[in-house]
Amino acid sequence: MNERLDRAAGALYGLAVGDALGMPTESFPRSVIVERYGELIDGFHPGRPDQPVAPGLLAGTVTDDTEQAVLLGELLVSSGGRVDPAELGRRLLAWEESVRARGVGGLLGPSTKRAVAALAAGADPVDAGRSGTTNGAAMRIAPVGIAVADRDALLERVVEVCIPTHGTGVAVAGAAAVAAAVSAGIEGASAAEVVPEAVAAARRGAGRGRWVAAADVGARIEWATGLVAGLAPAAALEVIATLVGTGLPTQESVPAAFAVLAVAAGDPWLTCRLAASVGGDTDTIAAMAGAIAGACAGTGGLPPSAMATVTEVNDLHLDELAAALLALRDTDR
Repeated sequence: MNERLDRAAGALYGLAVGDALGMPTESFPRSVIVERYGELIDGFHPGRPDQPVAPGLLAGTVTDDTEQAVLLGELLVSSGGRVDPAELGRRLLAWEESVRARGVGGLLGPSTKRAVAALAAGADPVDAGRSGTTNGAAMRIAPVGIAVADRDALLERVVEVCIPTHGTGVAVAGAAAVAAAVSAGIEGASAAEVVPEAVAAARRGAGRGRWVAAADVGARIEWATGLVAGLAPAAALEVIATLVGTGLPTQESVPAAFAVLAVAAGDPWLTCRLAASVGGDTDTIAAMAGAIAGACAGTGGLPPSAMATVTEVNDLHLDELAAALLALRDTDR
């Protein structure tokens, strides 16, 4: 496997591994996670009966983060690299039906759930997503970062992806930051080097959606990564949980993902474990941070057993999807 293809696969595996590690800890405070799993979660665990979002799920099960990322990646491949917001809306509707059929409707984030309901009622995709401010677009955006190299084209694809569910400036900014970081990683940037790319993309993306009162994502990424500099992992996680924030709002969870990435110095497995241990929206923070770390380091930074587990438990085909997305990137050059 060549280096760029390995980094593309690393982005998707990092996303899925982080998502599955964070599944059992999602919505719990850090104190409960430490009590149950220790300072740093050691691997995959099932969703306990009192898991508020994913009770009873098998260890290694991914959530909506990975499922929507795969949905988006497959749409990019089938459409030659473009995203029709209306078609994305239709696919999200079909996906939501499949989720409901499996009895795990609680996995839907609030912005996506609201937008999907509006789409089902016949709303235009632009109207359906006009209020979305949470991290649902940022969590699924990694395939766009794999498929697109040019900065201007990348931002256009990000906007297309955000429109049906997350059409606000803050949501576009968060998705643009993650996509830009993944894209830079595919080209060989280190975890430290992707941060300025992410900040610049967030600032450009903020002006491409409907304005809402929210903190500036780019500024908070800079602040959050500086805040944890030099801290030991446990201390850094406390700072991220209490100051940066680990909730659903984009302006919390996206900077938190970059802060975790900085603490782990780009090590994908450590990045995913730290993010899954920080509390709050752990599966999404770990999915975003894991995708970026995987794009920068490739699959060699993840245990083969972890990649095999998420593949087998969820019937994923991430190597094939990574290759198809990278082919789109090469076509656009």
